[in-house]
Amino acid sequence: MIQKLHELYQYREMIASLVRKDLKGRYKGSVLGFLWTFINPLLQLLVYTMVFSVILKSGIPNYYLHLFVALVPWIFFASALTTGAKLVLDQKNMIKKIYFPREVLPLAYTFSSFCNMLFSFIIVFAVIAVMGLGINPAALPWLIPVMAVQFILVLGINLITSSVTVYIRDLEHITGVLSMAWMYLSPVVYGIDFVPESWKSWYLLNPMAPLILSYRDILYYKRAPQLPLLGLALAVSLAVLVIGILTFSRLQRRFAEEL
Repeated sequence: MIQKLHELYQYREMIASLVRKDLKGRYKGSVLGFLWTFINPLLQLLVYTMVFSVILKSGIPNYYLHLFVALVPWIFFASALTTGAKLVLDQKNMIKKIYFPREVLPLAYTFSSFCNMLFSFIIVFAVIAVMGLGINPAALPWLIPVMAVQFILVLGINLITSSVTVYIRDLEHITGVLSMAWMYLSPVVYGIDFVPESWKSWYLLNPMAPLILSYRDILYYKRAPQLPLLGLALAVSLAVLVIGILTFSRLQRRFAEEL
């Protein structure tokens, strides 16, 4: 493991180059270009707010913020289930031609998606400022460990989906459906109070549930996240990362042949 980390460190410039390439290429050729980083979550916010504030009234005060602080990290996670699943397939020519640690690909993609989420949070803070809702400076630093835990989780998911898809191409399509189902099994568009008490212990094993609740605690309720929930999310995320590392390490041996 230490040897692998050392090797990845040696390829840090390649990782940085791939991150820059991905960030620049996400909306290449579009008229609005990089602005889609902000427009995409805003459009989703508009749709969900219309549905759950006007049509299916949730009764949650300032629902747009309640939703937005969960929607931005959710988009980061969902990218691992959709776009992340084909990141090895998309780089098959490079894999066949040159040697580099294959883990560079999911690592670089996770970093670029994470940067994209950070840019999107600019809109979150702008909405908070414009609406005069305020923030709690004492709670704000908790965003760092919450984001770190989510980064670990997303990296693990990317390692799993990107390596398995090389062998099972249908996974690329299955993950789209899985992402939609997972969203409604997470407290993105609704609050945790809507979950029956008898289900909560199982419900919270979904690592995105405590993570979303933590983001909401910090930015919506203006308080520190619940440490037991954050600890649970960390434990599950580390388990996913270990599974991802083992899966990717085993499957990458035959990437060139399968691609």
